[in-house]
Amino acid sequence: MASPKKPASEDNSLPGRVKRYAKVGGAVGGFAARLAGQRYLGLKADPAKGAEDLRAALGGLKGPLMKVAQILSTIPDALPKEYARELAQLQANAPHMGWPFVKRRMTAELGSDWQGRFGEFNREASAAASLGQVHKAKSIDGDLLACKLQYPDMSSVVEADLKQLKLIFSLYRRYDEAIDPSEIHAELAARLREELDYENEARNLNLYRLMLAETDGVRVPSVHDDLSTERLLTMSWEEGANIADLQDLSLEDRNTIAENMFRAWYIPLYQYGVIHGDPHLGNYSVREDLSINLMDFGCIRVFRPEFITGVIDLYRAVESGDRDLAVHAYETWGFVGLDNEVIDALSRWASFIYAPLMEDRPRLIEETNATDYGREVAMEVHTELRRLGGVKPPREFVLMDRAAIGLGSVFLRLGAEVNWHRLFHDTIASFDPEVLAQRQTKALQQTELVHWLEEGA
Repeated sequence: MASPKKPASEDNSLPGRVKRYAKVGGAVGGFAARLAGQRYLGLKADPAKGAEDLRAALGGLKGPLMKVAQILSTIPDALPKEYARELAQLQANAPHMGWPFVKRRMTAELGSDWQGRFGEFNREASAAASLGQVHKAKSIDGDLLACKLQYPDMSSVVEADLKQLKLIFSLYRRYDEAIDPSEIHAELAARLREELDYENEARNLNLYRLMLAETDGVRVPSVHDDLSTERLLTMSWEEGANIADLQDLSLEDRNTIAENMFRAWYIPLYQYGVIHGDPHLGNYSVREDLSINLMDFGCIRVFRPEFITGVIDLYRAVESGDRDLAVHAYETWGFVGLDNEVIDALSRWASFIYAPLMEDRPRLIEETNATDYGREVAMEVHTELRRLGGVKPPREFVLMDRAAIGLGSVFLRLGAEVNWHRLFHDTIASFDPEVLAQRQTKALQQTELVHWLEEGA
């Protein structure tokens, strides 16, 4: 008689994951060998075929690498367009852990009497993602809760993923030297390791509650510390609709949602130097009053006040055509070895990013190529940088660019027509780098995130 099929949850055991990663590692290794053979024989590689091979090699993965793939697929120039397109097709949802497995995990986190600490606890997960899954529950007092439970052995899985990612980047560099991805890998590795620590995410969440406390139109969950651990994060449950389901709303309502999204991301940035690094559709929802529930705080970035000054300086440089100010902004960010032609290429991208902010009128975020936000301009810049010998983006630039493009894609999805110029100017009206530094230090100390200060952000 055939052996019964193992439940999906068994795939989350360490031996199961080791076997799966060994298989994927072999597939990626085979892909690398084919690429090396092509180069040795002097054959011209087909990027589209290579991208298909890579997706086939990674198709069995449902772990953190898929989260990275999501991010990379929306950062123009992080990967060639063929690779980005193929990686975007990979599904990020992991299989749900079954109830027996959930009980063992919850016992490990809260003890054998854990069920008695909840009024209710749904056996079926409400959502599953790359690092864990969420269960809806009720507190003893009847409050609705979201319990985010991490899959087991994820530290080992993340390290295996990062090794695969490093190999992918090295393969990419053999194809194309326009972008040196070493700092991209370093930044993604640091943020992904942080996401494993749910106690750190709870502090991030409290930071966002502090930063957005006076901002209308944005809601941030509250943490239940007594039901949280390093691998379990229990928060208030916030009801809301997926933004993909709101296409039939009126333009006025869609504009309101877009404005709330803008404030949710950019008030923390320009007032505290902090950004939510993952504007993925699953990380926010829309309430009945059109306010935004902001969720999933594992991936945030704290910037030096000088970096935020550079962001505003570059806007002013694009607005006024001040080339010297633009160079100063790039250098403030950490770009080095810039000659005139590289500066021109970077400024082409800057002009695209800042274009919606230049006109004092309601407009779409992108009015020329809404079907593929940023890709056409990115490829033009990429081609030029490749001709010029390439550039190495600094670490801080990675999530900043990711957020800008990710949010732009959301605004396009909404079809919002907003006066982005006024919204931006309202947000930076009181900007002062010294005030930002003081506010940032106080907020990070208050929420016990002083490691950002110790690292110099």
